[in-house]
This record gives sequence, C-alpha cells and structure tokens, in this order.
Amino acid sequence: MEMKKLFPLLILSVLLLSSCNPVDQLRLHSEKKTAAQAFAQVPADFVPRKLTVLSAGDSLTQGVGDSTNKGGYLPYLETMLEKEKGIKEVDFYNYGVKGNRTTQLLKRLKTSDMKSALHKADLVILTIGGNDIMKVVKDNIENLQLSTFTAEKASYQKHLTQIFDLIHQENPHAQVVLVGLYNPFSKWFSEIKELDEIVADWNKTGQTVIAHYPNAYFVPIEDMFLNATEDLLFTDNFHPNDKGYELIAHRLNETLEEQVLPELDKPPYMVNTEEN
Repeated sequence: MEMKKLFPLLILSVLLLSSCNPVDQLRLHSEKKTAAQAFAQVPADFVPRKLTVLSAGDSLTQGVGDSTNKGGYLPYLETMLEKEKGIKEVDFYNYGVKGNRTTQLLKRLKTSDMKSALHKADLVILTIGGNDIMKVVKDNIENLQLSTFTAEKASYQKHLTQIFDLIHQENPHAQVVLVGLYNPFSKWFSEIKELDEIVADWNKTGQTVIAHYPNAYFVPIEDMFLNATEDLLFTDNFHPNDKGYELIAHRLNETLEEQVLPELDKPPYMVNTEEN
C-alpha cells in the first residue's frame, strides 16, 4: 500500500520538475539578457564626472579688465559647465599672463609646473596671439605696413603649431580649444582700417593650424566685438569688461557643449602630418 501511494507522488514530482525547469531556465536567461542590454544602454553621463581644465595664454586668460578679479571668462564658464548633467565639478588651472606672446607661452608650457597641470587636463583652453599683433604695432608704429603683419603672421603660425605639438606630446587625450582674436585696436588706431582685415587673416591662420589636430577646436569671438550693441571693453579700451568676458564664456560653452564634451572619453588623437 505504501508503494502505491509513493508512486503517484513520484510521477507528479517528475512532471512538475520537467515542466517548469525549461521555462524557468528560459525566463532566467531572458532576464539576464535583458539586464545586460539595459546596462549597456546606460548613457556615459549617468555618473557625472569631474572635469579638469587648463587655461593658458595672455591677459584674456588672466582676466585683465575683470572687476571681480576672479579670472575673466573662467568663473562664468565654470558655472555653465557645472550645469551640464554629465559634469559633477570643474577644476580650473589658470596660467594666463598679461602680455604673453606665442613664444613666451611655448616656453612656459615646458616648465614642470605647467607640464604637471597639462598631464591632468581633460581640456586645454588657449587665448594667445593678440600680443603678437600688438608687438608688430609697437615696433612699427611710425610706419605700419600690411606686409609687416604678413611676415609676423608666419612666425605666429610656426609658434602656434609648436604649442599644439607640445600639448599633444604631453597629453594626447586632451581636447584643445583656441579662442580666436578680436580687434581691440579700433579705439586706439581708428585711422588704420586694415586692422580688422589683419585680425581676420590671423584668425584664419589659427584655424589652419588646428585643422591638423582632430581634437582641436576654434572659437571665434571677433564678430562679438565688431557687432557689439553695448560696450564690451574695459576702461583701457583694450581688454574685455565683465560683459565682454561673460559673452566669451557663452561662446566657449556653446562649442564645448556641442562639439568638445561628447569627445572627451574617446581614444587619443593622431596628428595629421601629411601637409606639414
């Protein structure tokens, strides 16, 4: 009698095991696959990152003309960047020095202090070239010729290329942004109409240089000062005032948001040397 009772129970157990096991396994595999797919689709900005920025160059980076003395465009840009959903905080290293030309920036980039900051940087922002033009003006004030600026522009291109090569050599992962030049000379030399043309020509040279570097970007600001409906210059009629720096930060942020930040975690770039 006991064997008769056990036999149906044994059959029932086997049937239950055989009927649910494949289904359970199928459901389990399906859930694992779905979970893996969901994890793979997590966006890169799901966990906000820390962004390290090296700002280098001349008085525009130092912030001359900024009434708060906090670094010109930098505090405005920092506020804008920290509102980005993929950025938790921004650390700026400010290496702006009033009066610096390309040759001086190149020399400073080779110092251990700047090299250390460069190695940490996700992003490098440069303002350089305005003082190269100013040197031509000062050295030839009594006889300014367009040809003089053309000759100096070749040196500017050479030194700017060396700056980008050095940055790439020290940190091939870094995205590099070159802020364009504007014409601050109109109030001082209003009679020299060619200066707008000269600045535009030098900006084209800057764009020619960065075209060889896939992780390099050009941010024009010349038009903001040419077409300004309000005063954007400090009382020295040369450097930006607070509003001028704020507009530079906005223009920078537009380029960073649309082009630079999405490229941050891609593999290091290779320099295009075919046309060099």
